[in-house]
Amino acid sequence: MAVYTKVDDEALESFLTLYNIGGLLSYKGIAEGVENTNFLLHTEEGYYILTLYEKRVEVADLPFFLGLMTHLAGKGLECPIAVPQKSGETLGELAGKPAAIISFLDGHGVSKPQPKHCFELGKEMAAFHLASQDFPIERPNALSVDGWRPLFEDCAGRCDDIVMGLNVLIENELRELEDLWPLDLPRGVIHADLFPDNVFFIGEKLSGLIDFYFACNDAFVYDIAICLNAWCFERDNAFNITKARALLKGYESVRPLNNKERTALPLLARGAALRFLLTRSYDWLNTPEGALVRPKDPLEYLQKLRFHQSVVSPSAYGLDS
Repeated sequence: MAVYTKVDDEALESFLTLYNIGGLLSYKGIAEGVENTNFLLHTEEGYYILTLYEKRVEVADLPFFLGLMTHLAGKGLECPIAVPQKSGETLGELAGKPAAIISFLDGHGVSKPQPKHCFELGKEMAAFHLASQDFPIERPNALSVDGWRPLFEDCAGRCDDIVMGLNVLIENELRELEDLWPLDLPRGVIHADLFPDNVFFIGEKLSGLIDFYFACNDAFVYDIAICLNAWCFERDNAFNITKARALLKGYESVRPLNNKERTALPLLARGAALRFLLTRSYDWLNTPEGALVRPKDPLEYLQKLRFHQSVVSPSAYGLDS
C-alpha cells in the first residue's frame, strides 16, 4: 500500500482549515502508486486527493508539476489541479512532508486495455504535447539516457542476483544506446509515466490524465515509446501490434510524426524498456524486506527489451510508411 507517512485526524483537520473546502467527513489511504503518500478525502465540499510528497520527489520540482496541471487544464485538457489555500499557495506541509490537495477526477484506469483505449490515449497524448509547448517552466528528464548509467552503477553489479547475465546485457545495451541516442527530435513537456493506471476512462471515453510527477522536457516520441511498452504488450509479454497501430493512429490524428521521429521509434522503445528495467531492478535490489510496497518485477521489462532489440523497422509497431 502506497501510504508511507501516517497522518492523524487532528493534524489533518488543522491542515484543512487552510482551505475553503469545508470540514473533514472521512479519509482513507490509496493503495495505487509507489512514489508518494495519497489519501482520498471526503469533505463537506466533495472529494479530493491529498498527496504527501516523499523523498523521491524534489521539493524544487513541485512548482513545475503543480503548475503544469493548471496550465493543461487551462488549455482544455482533463486533468486534476492543485487546490489553492486561502492564501493562494498550492503547496503546504503536513506530517513533516510537503503536501498538496488535488481536485478529484472521475473515472478509473483500465486493467486490460483494448485498441479503442489505445487510440484514445494516443489522441490525448498528442493533445498534451501540443498544449504544453508554451508552458514556461522547464525540467530536464533525469531518467533519460544520461541518467541510466548512474542508476546501473547504483545497483553495484548486483543485477545478476535478479537473473544471471543481466549485468552484461544491461552494460551492452547502455553502451549502444548512449552511442546512438538521437538529440535532434521535436521536444517539449512529456508525461513520461502514462501507464494504464494514470489514464482514466468512463466507459470507453478517456476522462483524464493523472500523476504528473515524472513529467519533464524530452522528445515527444519518447513519450510514445514509453506507452508502447506500457499499453501494447499482453500479460504474457507478447507484443500486440493491433494496439500499437491504434495508439499511433490516434496520436497522428492530432500530431503527425516526422520522418526522424518514425525512424527513431524502435531505438527509443528500447531505451524506454531499459529505463524501466533499470528502475525496477534498482527497487528490487534496494527495497527492505518487509516493506509495505512490493517492488514491480523487472523481468517484465527484460522481455520487452528483447522484443524491441529484434525490431528492424517502425512498421513492426504498425506505423505506416
